[in-house]
Amino acid sequence: MTGFDPSRAYAENLDAQDELAQFRQEFIIPEPDLIYLDGNSLGRLPRHTGQRLQTVVGEEWGHGLIRGWNAGWYEAPTRVGEKIAQLVGAAPGQVIVSDTTSINLFKLVIAALKARPGRGQIISDTLNFPSDLYILQGAIELLGGQHRLELVPSADGITPDLAGLERMIGPDTALVTLSHVVFKSGFMYDAQAITAWAHKAGAMVLWDLSHAAGAVPVELDAWGADLAVGCTYKYLNGGPGSPAYLYVRRDLQDTLLPPIWGWWAQRAPFDFDLDFKPAAGMNRFLVSSPPVLSMLAMEASVEVLLRAGMPRLRHKSVAQTDYLIALSDHLLAPRGFSLGSPREGALRGSHVSLRHPEGYRINRALIELLNLIPDFRAPDNLRLGIAPLYTRYVDIWEGVQRIRRVVEEKLYERYTAERLAVT
Repeated sequence: MTGFDPSRAYAENLDAQDELAQFRQEFIIPEPDLIYLDGNSLGRLPRHTGQRLQTVVGEEWGHGLIRGWNAGWYEAPTRVGEKIAQLVGAAPGQVIVSDTTSINLFKLVIAALKARPGRGQIISDTLNFPSDLYILQGAIELLGGQHRLELVPSADGITPDLAGLERMIGPDTALVTLSHVVFKSGFMYDAQAITAWAHKAGAMVLWDLSHAAGAVPVELDAWGADLAVGCTYKYLNGGPGSPAYLYVRRDLQDTLLPPIWGWWAQRAPFDFDLDFKPAAGMNRFLVSSPPVLSMLAMEASVEVLLRAGMPRLRHKSVAQTDYLIALSDHLLAPRGFSLGSPREGALRGSHVSLRHPEGYRINRALIELLNLIPDFRAPDNLRLGIAPLYTRYVDIWEGVQRIRRVVEEKLYERYTAERLAVT
């Protein structure tokens, strides 16, 4: 990092120059001493979200009652989807909000495999989020075992074998499905290149954007992507359990049919026809009544990101993760930490993993003793998430000081290696 200085004054100077600094005021930050570096798992609460929910609960539901469905609720999956589309590089009519990431992944995996009959190979990687792999395994079982899942390995747990991935894609490949930014190391794929490799072989591509959208540039249309899914409670700050979204390229929408034929996917749901006729376009990928409260809360948070703009968010994310790595090299590497993320900013999302043999116990001590919230990912990753909308450089500086203190004073030794249910 050019001009790096490990002093707090240097961090304060970087904050003074930050053109996104004013956005921190748009979030609820009740504990000034808390260092929150877990926005890659659950984003902070935007101030406007609470105000929006009060309106929805008190006026739209409390006063309007069922009339709310014809006053904006019914169109919400499409309306909010169009706002998310602006964050993921999709033209109108290709993104809709529905269900959870896993359910959306299941719907699109089954639809994609049926669209490539006679092909038996599904490709993912060993760095993918495990629940994505579970969905793929379940889909193979459901379809009678006619497909096989092959995983691209990683020699270091940070970067996948890209040459191996390119060799693996071939005439029997039905689907390539990967996380754009992988959850442990933060490695970021060249999605346009991977998509081109798959299309050359006649395969479809499905991207999981959960650790990417809202933090790194996503250009689904420019990539030529077929399908994508993503959650909204990380960098989109939609709140715990907020609904997910899915993308289907326009020319594929009326040829793919998801496996769950729900009420809202019906062409005319309020005709109550006894036979299913799929809706045109993205509506066929819905299932049932959406969770209105959480969807409208999430809509308010997406609007903050749109005002900030992805180019500025990405610029700050790279600068802050570079700064975090430089501080770690200076203060934490001599104390047993190693970098578990790509060093090059162009290959990295918006979180940094630091590896240490006592990573889990260090994580416990940071949360319970030093008021720093990161998260832990087995076997040894202390994961630090940078959310450019509200993370300051002084937060990063102070966070690294607290990590150093935990190790120097051996505060982690107060904890056993037995893990809590959620890490």
